[in-house]
Amino acid sequence: MFVLIAGGGRTGTQLGMLLVAQNYQIRMIEHRRDVLTRLHRELPTEAIYEGYATDPQVLEQAGIRQADVLATCTDSDADNLALCFLARTRYNVPRTIARINNPRNAWLFDHRFHVDVALDQADILASLIEEEMSLGDMMTLLKLRRGEYSLVEEKIPMRAKVLGVAIKDLPLPENCVIAAIIRQGKIVMPGGGMAFEVGDEVLAVTDHRGAQQLAHLFEPSSERDQHSG
Repeated sequence: MFVLIAGGGRTGTQLGMLLVAQNYQIRMIEHRRDVLTRLHRELPTEAIYEGYATDPQVLEQAGIRQADVLATCTDSDADNLALCFLARTRYNVPRTIARINNPRNAWLFDHRFHVDVALDQADILASLIEEEMSLGDMMTLLKLRRGEYSLVEEKIPMRAKVLGVAIKDLPLPENCVIAAIIRQGKIVMPGGGMAFEVGDEVLAVTDHRGAQQLAHLFEPSSERDQHSG
């Protein structure tokens, strides 16, 4: 897959490094001298094209006609929108991904400008912080399906409500699957008759609501719960 990246700031550079590590073919367009100096230390020289990403001649030299994906990572929302529009209407690039710098401009990043995927960094970060605050000790390891589902991990504490209860008998959330258990450093595939033990690291795939319910389920029992039991 050939990915053309517009903008060599930290976001664009990190994306480029990740893609190179996965053996993708990339080209990055950047015009700022100080940024170009850094880029030549972090990316293959042949992947870097000097010039303004909004210049059609520079885009063509960088190979936009052969690109499978255009990722616009400049610090200008106007440029990112213009690039997505140009990429689709003039060069027929199959997929466009745009960075949103100012959340107030997010409403513009849709099909009208041929933006297939819009990434609002401020909104993503705020959502992650809010989610981590609400999940207690549960950790979000990976976002799936554009954030609708997550791979989460939590360690079973002492006095957890789930101890001694078979997985098949637990009131697990509807959109939740226990994917694996790490027990004493080894991966154990969960079966319906298995019960959690103290110290188990549980990996689950779930949506946001399911993650909250799962975190509550894994909480230690209160003294009142113990006396009532």
